[in-house]
Amino acid sequence: MDTSGKAKKGAAGRRGGGPKKKPVTRSVRAGLQFPVGRIGRYLKKGRYAQRVGTGAPVYLAAVLEYLAAEVLELAGNAARDNKKNRIIPRHVLLAVRNDEELGKLLAGVTIAHGGVLPNINPILLPKKTGGDKAGKEPKSPSKATKSPKKA
Repeated sequence: MDTSGKAKKGAAGRRGGGPKKKPVTRSVRAGLQFPVGRIGRYLKKGRYAQRVGTGAPVYLAAVLEYLAAEVLELAGNAARDNKKNRIIPRHVLLAVRNDEELGKLLAGVTIAHGGVLPNINPILLPKKTGGDKAGKEPKSPSKATKSPKKA
């Protein structure tokens, strides 16, 4: 115990007095899950610009979080459609390629172990025979001229 009568350093030595406030991260302040501080550090370290504003990492973290949430939601739906509980790269690929905007954003991206979209060119499919002719007979020119209205 301090009996010398001097003011303690730290929380009690501050002018406001009272208990020390717990630090709040910029991610919590912005209401984000992605790390604002880390993204800010990467922006500075990457030398994309000489100076980085305080709002830049917050904005970038929000955009990245939104994109991640969008992809994960669609991939989760694809996994559920395939009766799986775990998202695998195939589900991510199906999610991205079946979404118009994400497909455009990631058009030149290859997803490892994703495969391709199931697609068969209609020209390669076998032609239907037998059943088709029975359906087309009423449309023949000879029967089309014999209408009940003219008779």
